[in-house]
Amino acid sequence: MLWVKAFHIFFVASWFAGLFYLPRIFVNMAMETEPAATQRLLMMSRKLYRFMFMLEVPALVLGLVLWLYYGIGKVGPGNGWMHAKLAIVVLLVGYQHWCGALLKAFERGANKRSHVWFRWFNELPTIALLLVVIFVVVKPF
Repeated sequence: MLWVKAFHIFFVASWFAGLFYLPRIFVNMAMETEPAATQRLLMMSRKLYRFMFMLEVPALVLGLVLWLYYGIGKVGPGNGWMHAKLAIVVLLVGYQHWCGALLKAFERGANKRSHVWFRWFNELPTIALLLVVIFVVVKPF
């Protein structure tokens, strides 16, 4: 089980690197006026977005193995933290897909949001990570 947990943590941390960095690229694209620089940022965004899926899938699969096979956080008294964590994970998957929709808007030249909006958008995974860590470590309910 410890090997599964170690790889789960590794893939989650790697996935979060993408969740932190892709919106930061969006901040730069929203400010950029040079077409060549915009194309370079679009290329970086596309590659990172695809790579994030390669990190997300094993993170989710290994998490499900820990939950369903090893029984970590299974239903019962004192395991409400797991349901809260899973809800945040579902929101994070949605956040990643939202990033994909925003990337498509940039590709079409249809972005209507400012760099300030993207700076705030970039903070959502930070808040989610903080909550997940608190739920997993403290197990408040």
